[in-house]
Amino acid sequence: MFERKNTTEAGGCATDAPRASAMSRTLTLLFAIASGMAVANIYSAQPLLDALSGEFGLSRATVGIVITVTQLCYAIGLVTLVPLGDLLNRRRLILAHLLLTAGALAAVGTATASVVLLLGFAAVGLLAVVTQTLVAYASTLAAPAERGRVVGQVTSGIVLGILLARSFAGVMTDVAGWRSVYLLSAVLMLALSGVLYRLLPADDRSKPKIAYPQLLRSVFVLFAEERILRIRAALALLLFFAFSTLWTPLVLPLSEPPLSLSHTAIGAFGLAGAAGALAAARAGRLADRGYGQRTTGIALVLLTASWLPIRYLGQSLPALIAGVIVLDLAVQAVHVTNQTLIFRVRPEARSRLTAGYMTFYSIGSAAGSIASTRVYALAGWDGVCLLGAAASALALFVWTATRRLS
Repeated sequence: MFERKNTTEAGGCATDAPRASAMSRTLTLLFAIASGMAVANIYSAQPLLDALSGEFGLSRATVGIVITVTQLCYAIGLVTLVPLGDLLNRRRLILAHLLLTAGALAAVGTATASVVLLLGFAAVGLLAVVTQTLVAYASTLAAPAERGRVVGQVTSGIVLGILLARSFAGVMTDVAGWRSVYLLSAVLMLALSGVLYRLLPADDRSKPKIAYPQLLRSVFVLFAEERILRIRAALALLLFFAFSTLWTPLVLPLSEPPLSLSHTAIGAFGLAGAAGALAAARAGRLADRGYGQRTTGIALVLLTASWLPIRYLGQSLPALIAGVIVLDLAVQAVHVTNQTLIFRVRPEARSRLTAGYMTFYSIGSAAGSIASTRVYALAGWDGVCLLGAAASALALFVWTATRRLS
């Protein structure tokens, strides 16, 4: 099913033979910006849930379906579209996805019925997987010795896109209504396509001769054959379950009395998360130096502990901000480490490795979104924090039980 090309054994896993990197710092920054802009489209709705609830007649207990549909379709895209990066020209694939994304965003921004809205969000989620094609392409262009740094910086762009999407959406909604968020995003996707058309490196790799159905089946083969992929995918599921458990329902208590914050103020909490994400950018470098396991353990301890200050949302906004910074730092550190470690195996299958790993990421995000909104309706913010802390503690347990196997 697979061939191990240009690899050497190092630490029990296959890695690329030493070579020069095609990823300059400027190009790495471009990949980070493009990835962040693309992924932001599936998170802009989180601070807008109350606005969408009012306009489309969705109850607060069910409005989380907007996020869930987007994330589930993102998971479908991971399985069906991202593996194409190992088969087709990645440059053309990236540009095609961005152009189609612009159309999907325009559909969301002009929707007048809930069915059209959900279909638009489904298309946005499906096509947002271009972000993962960009990550896999960046890891291929990078030299082995700096792959962790490159993946860390590009992934930092993704996390910043996820978090700053909330600030962007909040400000735009207060200024021009929620529809302006998606109409402006459509324009930005078109502009991004033009920039990447001029600057994205050509994909001159030799392509495997493999049929599309066999390509998709090979993702499951990777899970069967690569233990580190199974372990890190399980961590990703729990990690992003906890991440969505915080961010999806956060708008609800912040927008209700006694706080009654504006969309702009609620979106600004993404800036706190962005600070944590930037602080974790060194995780890739630590993984390059062999400290991936230690980084993972420390980060998961911090993730579990972060729910204590987050729980005091109603009593202290500074405590909430501190908890958000720590949580996002921990999530980013583990996520970057996960990707750095799995990219060391099967260099010819990095898009499929990404697809397999990120599928669990998406399932965790979707499950966290729907579970947290329902728990909030039943048990309030304390229930949400207990749910997030339980998922975080379970991730720490999984790491502890499997760290010697990795």
